[in-house]
Amino acid sequence: MINQNKKYLSIYLFILFLFSIIFLYSKHQVGNDSTISEWLINYEGGFTKRGITGQFAIELARFFDLNLRLIIFILQSLFSAIYFLLLNNFLKNLKNERLVILAIFTPIFILYPIAEIEVLARKEIIVFSLFLTHLIVPVKSKFKIFSLTIFLSLGILIWEPIIFFYPLILVHEIIIHNIKKLNQEFYKIILSFVPSLIIAYYIATNPISENDHKFMAQILKEEFAQNCYMSCQLLLSKSSIYQQFQGNFISYSTVVFIRYSIIIIFGFYPLVCIIINSSFNNKKNFLNFYFKDLKPEILLFSILPVIILFAMGVDWGRWVNITYVMLFLVYFNLLKNDYINLNHENLKSNILNKLNKKIFILFFIIYCFGWNPKTVITGDVGSFPGYRIPYKIFKIIF
Repeated sequence: MINQNKKYLSIYLFILFLFSIIFLYSKHQVGNDSTISEWLINYEGGFTKRGITGQFAIELARFFDLNLRLIIFILQSLFSAIYFLLLNNFLKNLKNERLVILAIFTPIFILYPIAEIEVLARKEIIVFSLFLTHLIVPVKSKFKIFSLTIFLSLGILIWEPIIFFYPLILVHEIIIHNIKKLNQEFYKIILSFVPSLIIAYYIATNPISENDHKFMAQILKEEFAQNCYMSCQLLLSKSSIYQQFQGNFISYSTVVFIRYSIIIIFGFYPLVCIIINSSFNNKKNFLNFYFKDLKPEILLFSILPVIILFAMGVDWGRWVNITYVMLFLVYFNLLKNDYINLNHENLKSNILNKLNKKIFILFFIIYCFGWNPKTVITGDVGSFPGYRIPYKIFKIIF
């Protein structure tokens, strides 16, 4: 039964990967595609945030004398393949619990970027892949701290808002290294954050100048016949930290806050239920010294800085997805490696486990494939991605 479930999950991920490639190819030449606009940011005008992947794409386009958008499509496809392979490896040994199944198939997780193709293959997918790679490295390996440093440093260069997840990552590292006091191991973990924090500080205090941005846009236009639009253009118009917050003010409303409160409650419900029905196997660590009776709920508190990210950008559906992915990966990595114990007996009392099989299957279909958050703060809730995604694929192919 376990092997059969692994097979079904692999098939599901493979289908989503194929859908991703079809969607990416169908829109990689669209002039106003938001994903491409982010990949156009580069270092031609000087160092700036999120420019490393765009510069890499530019150098490949020059070396092979290929269309820049084609190179970006190839890179997006490659990173999507890596992400799905790593995710399949990560998920394959999870137990067949109803709440675990719902936590995997919730529409704010794997399905979300395919349902909202504006989000598909955005740069956070590389950050997720780097984090999954770091999780593979054994804790006792001498390369574990080094892999953390690489993940954090590259993560900041690729997508700097990863900094809002540093408390969650730090808690994870303290737990897996079983830090019991302020020792050499603890300071090594802290030092691994320093290079990325220096980069983040430089990015925040040295926004791209108008002349540098103009030169970057000029290179894109003259050498690659590409306009610097959307994310690339916002690099200048939202260069300061205050401008990041200011741009959101006009979008706030009671409806928005109610809508996203419901999205977060429903989308996170299975994972939160799992977390609050868990306990740490070893409570003798550094965190427990300061927080008596430490519980896995600390993972929920450690993602609170992401509220700042919501205040800084309008892509609230995307922020929900990113927050969920990071929390999911941290929790289940701790569970898989026996740092956390899941109380299966407590889960049995959950109302979803009391439903008969047919009703649960109906609930599963509606919950997992009947809705999804839209990308931006003003967007309403999307409906029936389980139907709309295959329908869009059918229209593209035929």
